Amino acid sequence: MKHDVIETNIGLMIILTIVALSFGTLVELLPLMFAKETHEPIAGLKPLAALELEGRDIYIREGCSTCHSQMIRPLRAETERYGHYSVAGEFVYNHPFLWGSKRTGPDLARVGKRYSDDWHRAHLYNPRDVVPESNMPGFTWLFDADINGDMTGRKMAGLRKVGVPYSDEDIAGAGAVVDGKKEIDALVAYLQQLGTLLQSRR
Repeated sequence: MKHDVIETNIGLMIILTIVALSFGTLVELLPLMFAKETHEPIAGLKPLAALELEGRDIYIREGCSTCHSQMIRPLRAETERYGHYSVAGEFVYNHPFLWGSKRTGPDLARVGKRYSDDWHRAHLYNPRDVVPESNMPGFTWLFDADINGDMTGRKMAGLRKVGVPYSDEDIAGAGAVVDGKKEIDALVAYLQQLGTLLQSRR
């Protein structure tokens, strides 16, 4: 039997396994690389404003994506809890993607505008004040740390090189927009815009 030859020859088995996995990967990924819906932004999508962009960097720096995913699967249990499932066109301006798969805390893909700014501030200062069972740490230092806008425009210019449509005016005025703001202001601004374009389509 031919399968006996394969199953008893470890080297051949490894080679054929790699070939099968490579073929499967190509079949799954190549169509997505050229599909229109994976490269075109959804209606109304705009690049993050200067303060939101700084907030996203703080979100990454503080490791928020370690415990919170930003990708709702198209399963009934997820859409009923979190809202509209995630679509590729929402993320075309995200570098890097923050989809994640770990959910120590809830998914945040549609958290924008679900709570007030004051709620977010209270939650980030001491999560148990608003969610008694939370095991999330507080981020008290964000309330004291100022944002330095010297790099904001340069970040935007770098993102423009990879396809994010920031204008010259966006880049030139970015520093002035964020100067004097606290890091908590930026993080709340970032959270408040997450997923808002598709929330209304539920």
